[in-house]
Amino acid sequence: MDPVTPTPPKSALEQALSPPPQPVMGLVLMGGGARTAYQAGALQAIGQLLRRTAGPSPAFPFQVLAGTSAGALNATFLASKALDGLAGLDDLAHFWTRIRTEAVYRLPQTPLDKFSRWATAVGLLRSVRAHAAAMDSLALVNTLHQAIALERIDTALHSGVLQALAVTASSYSSGVHWTFCQTRDGQPIPWSRPGRRAEQQPITIEHLMASSAIPFIFPSTPLWVDGGMEYFGDGSMRQISPLSSAVHLGADRILAIGVSQPQRASLVAPARATGRPSLGTIAGHAMASVFHDTLEADVEQISRINQALDSLPEAVRASLPLRPVKVLTLQPSASLDALAQAHAHTLPRPILRVLEGLGALRGSGAALASYLLFEPAFIAALMALGQVDVQARADDILAFLAPAGAHPVR
Repeated sequence: MDPVTPTPPKSALEQALSPPPQPVMGLVLMGGGARTAYQAGALQAIGQLLRRTAGPSPAFPFQVLAGTSAGALNATFLASKALDGLAGLDDLAHFWTRIRTEAVYRLPQTPLDKFSRWATAVGLLRSVRAHAAAMDSLALVNTLHQAIALERIDTALHSGVLQALAVTASSYSSGVHWTFCQTRDGQPIPWSRPGRRAEQQPITIEHLMASSAIPFIFPSTPLWVDGGMEYFGDGSMRQISPLSSAVHLGADRILAIGVSQPQRASLVAPARATGRPSLGTIAGHAMASVFHDTLEADVEQISRINQALDSLPEAVRASLPLRPVKVLTLQPSASLDALAQAHAHTLPRPILRVLEGLGALRGSGAALASYLLFEPAFIAALMALGQVDVQARADDILAFLAPAGAHPVR
């Protein structure tokens, strides 16, 4: 065998003239139940923007995908469509336009459900006692199996279109916040922090069910981790660093799309006037705490690290295990609680009865409904808001994404 001739190092002039490596673009999708339809509308609008600057065969713009809760469903769906380029963003939007509440969850049924609110309450109580959850989410398992071709994720990874997919869930068994990673190289993930762990695993529907198991609403899901079986719930619980998985997996630029509540003052004021909050108001507040958006705090921390790196001499900066990461965030510009209040009447009658009994259809109580309202009118309104918000920031988004959109990582 002929000896391999080593490649001579580039001269300083050659290095200066070489084009800089293209950044690895990450997409982080936060959780929020039905509210994450906003992400589908925003991403479809982003795809339309990128088509204006891309060539005849627009490539998929993200190489690292990370999601939590229903955001994990969106991220995994996109990973399965990455080989289709920007068309995958349209496919996600079309998926959401077809979704219905009964395709996600159902109330436990009794023979008298259609006639008696008490029968509905009895069925709900029995489900809570048997499964520690109010709703039956088996319908979502079937919906995801039909919508997501998991084998295409592996193909996208090995072809170089994708670099990594990450899904986060929270363990009820150990209290550890786990991020499950499926990467191109398949190597173990050397990532462990107090209360946070990562593990290389092919993403399955079970991972998605675990990540999106809203506490008290959907049942926990068992997963095999670290040599044992643990039960998992929604990944939004105790999530203190939502951008960390994308950073660890190599993203240099991160587009993060949240669905947090920008302002609740208009809905909170009536509750103050009437005195004691309803069960729906308390449940909505608890749900908002579960999905408390720590995104801005994480962005601020990354910004401080970037500033510190910029202030260091290049030689010192090169010796550190840190690199600058640019982040662009997108959040709803209007109240999703108010939007839910306007559309809550479209829910299936049995669920509507339960939410009426909890006081979750008025005022700040509508926050609870906003996570459970998988009905066409609400979904369409969320997606339209996402599209409007993208159009309002079109120049910023295009400037941020254009390098990755024009030159995909191969």
